[in-house]
Amino acid sequence: MPIEGKTVAITGAGRGIGRATALHLAARGARLVLGARSEMELAAVADEIVSSGGEAVFHITDVVNRSDLEALVALACERFGRLDVIVNNAGIGPLSRFDSLRVDDWDAMIDVNLRGALYGIGAALPVFDRQQQGHVVNVVSTAGLKIVPTMGVYAATKNALRTATEALRQESGAHLRITEVSPGFIDTGFADASITDPQIRAAIVRRKEELAISPDAIARAIAFAIEQPDDVEVGSIVVRPTAQD
Repeated sequence: MPIEGKTVAITGAGRGIGRATALHLAARGARLVLGARSEMELAAVADEIVSSGGEAVFHITDVVNRSDLEALVALACERFGRLDVIVNNAGIGPLSRFDSLRVDDWDAMIDVNLRGALYGIGAALPVFDRQQQGHVVNVVSTAGLKIVPTMGVYAATKNALRTATEALRQESGAHLRITEVSPGFIDTGFADASITDPQIRAAIVRRKEELAISPDAIARAIAFAIEQPDDVEVGSIVVRPTAQD
C-alpha cells in the first residue's frame, strides 16, 4: 500500500529518529503532523518538508502533558481530515548507575518514555476506532533486549512499553495495526546530551563514534511497516549496527 497520502503524526520529530522519519515519509508522499518541545526545531523540519513540495504542520508537544498529544491528534484531523499513523518516538536517556540515586532522572524517563507513549496511544485510538483503520508505531530500544549496567531504568521503561505494545496488539482487532521498532546504537544526540555523569557520557559518545548508524535506517524500517497492505501487520523490527553486540 502506498505511503503517499497517509497522515502520520510523529512525536520527538525535531531531531534524530523523529526528524529522519518525518523527512523520509514526506519524500514518500505522506502528510506529516510533527510534535516536539522545540518550536525552532519543529519549524525547521516542517520548512524543509514544505520547501521540497511536501505537506507538514506542527504543534509544540511535551509528551508528559496528555493534552498536548490530544492537540497533536486533533491537528491532524483538522488539517488533513484523518490520522493514519501515530509514531510514538519521543524519548530521553539520562543513563546512570542505580547507586547514583538520580531519582528525578528515573521519574523523567518513566514520564517521557512510557507515559508519553501511552498518552499518544490514548489520543489516537478514538480516531482510529472512528475510522476503523489506524496504525500505532512505538519506538522502543535494543537496550530492553540486552540489559547492561547504567541502562536499568531506561531499559525498564522501554520494556514496559514493549509489554504494553504487545497487549495492545492482542486487543486491537482487524482494523488496527501495531508495530514496535527497536533501534540499536543510532547516530543522534539522544543519550549523550542528557547524561550528566561525565564518565558514562564519554563512554556512550565513544561507543557511538565506533559503531552508530544513521537514523535514516530507522526511518526506512518504520516506512516498511507502514507501507504493508492493511491486512499485514509487521509486529516487531530490530534495527542495529552489524557490529553491535
